[in-house]
Amino acid sequence: MTGTPSPAHSPIAVPENGAVSDVRHVLVLPDRDAAEEAAEALGERFGLDEEPQLVRDALAGEDDAEDAQWLVVLRDEGERLDPAELDEFVGEWDGWREEP
Repeated sequence: MTGTPSPAHSPIAVPENGAVSDVRHVLVLPDRDAAEEAAEALGERFGLDEEPQLVRDALAGEDDAEDAQWLVVLRDEGERLDPAELDEFVGEWDGWREEP
């Protein structure tokens, strides 16, 4: 048995996955009220495809729930949101956009 590989050992062509983008923008806001207002306004101003996610980010060593920043996380798989516009937008609530 020489020369010809058996079918069980033949190389198999595996198609490559298409490009997958998991672009996320993280906006940091000073409190929950600001985060909720910003999340609602994001949809109105930018016409988002999906609802932004709100995440409480407790500061290290802080026990008080009031001493927490809030994150607004939004997916931008089409990469259509301009980071400079998001910077300006979140600044209206005394927040900022985290760089990836």
